[in-house]
Amino acid sequence: MLPALLLALLLAVTACGGGDSGSGSAAESSDSAAFPVTVTGSNGEVTLEEQPESIVSLSPSATEMLFAIGAGDQVKAVDDYSNFPEDAPVTDLSGFTPNAEAIAGYEPDLVVLSNDQNGIVDALDALAVPTLLLEAAVGVDDTYAQIETLGEATGHPEEAGEVVAEVQERITEAVESVPDDVEGMTVYHELGPELYSADSSTFVGSIYAMFGLENIADGPGEAAGGYPQLSPEYVVSEAPDLIVLADTKCCEQSAATVAQRPAFATVPAVTERRVLEADDDIASRWGPRIADFAEAVAESLQG
Repeated sequence: MLPALLLALLLAVTACGGGDSGSGSAAESSDSAAFPVTVTGSNGEVTLEEQPESIVSLSPSATEMLFAIGAGDQVKAVDDYSNFPEDAPVTDLSGFTPNAEAIAGYEPDLVVLSNDQNGIVDALDALAVPTLLLEAAVGVDDTYAQIETLGEATGHPEEAGEVVAEVQERITEAVESVPDDVEGMTVYHELGPELYSADSSTFVGSIYAMFGLENIADGPGEAAGGYPQLSPEYVVSEAPDLIVLADTKCCEQSAATVAQRPAFATVPAVTERRVLEADDDIASRWGPRIADFAEAVAESLQG
């Protein structure tokens, strides 16, 4: 089974770079009268007495959400993997080996995390730093809920609602744009050239299910927590109709490198040119750019 830290790295963000779409920060909401507010995260209820003005995000997905809803100007520091949008204030803070004192050095009035590594939530609580834990989404509805939670927590509920509505509309249009015969086609999602994959119980797997695709990792995934390592022979024998590469930036994989693997040239996804060279970051995060990913999948299925 893939080591926990390596898997976390694969799913959080695996490469540097990123475009500038959605990187702008809208003006802060003037309705600070909505505070105090109480929101609920994976660590329970969190009460914010005033609109936060110094946010630290140690989650690349949360960072993207915060900027998308117009709270970017309130974000003072992000972790070293939060590489999108381009104007995010990247620091050497780590979400995988977090240090409470280093985080507190930014004098945050809100810290957003996606995991409780090293007991960081309790450590920040001991320092009286408001902390909101938003764990990795397991379905698209979790993304919507987290965007709305961050909207409430930062004073941007209306903007958050607009972002959710836009993402929902784009995903719906993407799903509806593919031919009817896509239903029942098979997909192989590649996390790395070692052939680690993700089954339907994972977040990215839930997106494939929306298109009616059957995931070849579903059988092996049950015994591997959703992320099995497949053999080349198994992948070839399953003859996936669509291959999605989420290792293009980290590991320089491409449709060409896949076709060069032994026997892969016979796989329908290769012969029919349905190998999606995805952006590693977009394919691994559960922020607003899931709409970009759904549209890329739809485009591959329309060909």
